[in-house]
Amino acid sequence: MIPRDPVMLLSYLNTQLRDFYPSLEALCEDKQLNPAEVCSRLRTIDYEYDGKQNQFI
Repeated sequence: MIPRDPVMLLSYLNTQLRDFYPSLEALCEDKQLNPAEVCSRLRTIDYEYDGKQNQFI
């Protein structure tokens, strides 16, 4: 289960991306998440996914 709080979600996702996944798409596929929904939730706290850095910034 992933965190519902956007700040906790940010921390969780960036850690997962850094340690285990080469891309947001790979993470979402493995965790059965909708990438658009994930990005939308993090936009509420002004974070966007950067594919080059493979993290939300």
